[in-house]
Amino acid sequence: MNAPITQGIFTPSWHAELELGYAHDTDTTRPVMRRHKGPLRVQKHLYAEGPKVCQHIIVHPPGGIAGGDRLDIDINLGENAWAQLTSPGAAKWYRAAGPAYQQLNIRVEAGATLEWMPQETIVYSAAQAELVSDIELIGDGKLFYWDIVALGRPASDERFDLGHFQAELNIRRDGELLWHERQRVVGDDGLLDSPIGLDGYPVFATLLLSAEIAPELLEQCRELAADNRLELRGDLSQLPGILVARCLAREALHARAWLIQLWQLLRPAVLGREAVPPRIWNT
Repeated sequence: MNAPITQGIFTPSWHAELELGYAHDTDTTRPVMRRHKGPLRVQKHLYAEGPKVCQHIIVHPPGGIAGGDRLDIDINLGENAWAQLTSPGAAKWYRAAGPAYQQLNIRVEAGATLEWMPQETIVYSAAQAELVSDIELIGDGKLFYWDIVALGRPASDERFDLGHFQAELNIRRDGELLWHERQRVVGDDGLLDSPIGLDGYPVFATLLLSAEIAPELLEQCRELAADNRLELRGDLSQLPGILVARCLAREALHARAWLIQLWQLLRPAVLGREAVPPRIWNT
């Protein structure tokens, strides 16, 4: 445990690391690397839909990320492996006097598939959250990725008035940049309520799929956003080599429900397997 000094105050912090590796053996994806340091680890691997797909649940036992904390996650999928990674609950970034960090590095070899589907990230007011994700796809490696962010705590009527949230995401295929995005939201910024910003919605979500889909399937996906029961605004864009879906929502549960519906449409069509929701999502 590291203990930085911030403005003369002793502030304990955690530096946690997790390294995961997967390999394809006959018809089974096996975890071949599982190394952790500090409070970051995975539960026992599961095969909820057979040996082809290895499911892991990433756990951060402290339950939240405070100022000075740093999480480093490295994931490597060997050729033809298939891993599905999720989390048991929301990641919470607490109010802090200094920034906290997360670095995610992913490498997906040819023929491999990674599904990165964590539950939501809740950024408390006055938190200082800084995240960087770098993803490298090799050959025909496939990626299904989503991210859900709640600014403040909508259920407690906490508005994101202080602090900041910033995130950078880079996706490359064989070294060529496929997707680059940088976000920075500052507490009480005008963009929180602006029609050209978040328009008063405290939750935003992104889904990225490394594929190009048929126009008919794209239209089916767009029809889901018209379901007013979820109280969200969402749409999809097909770009060269990558499908992008985004939404704004009043609650993280609504955003997640929309992403799951998209996954249930897209997974059979693009990845060739029916969508079987992880049991942890129901607990």
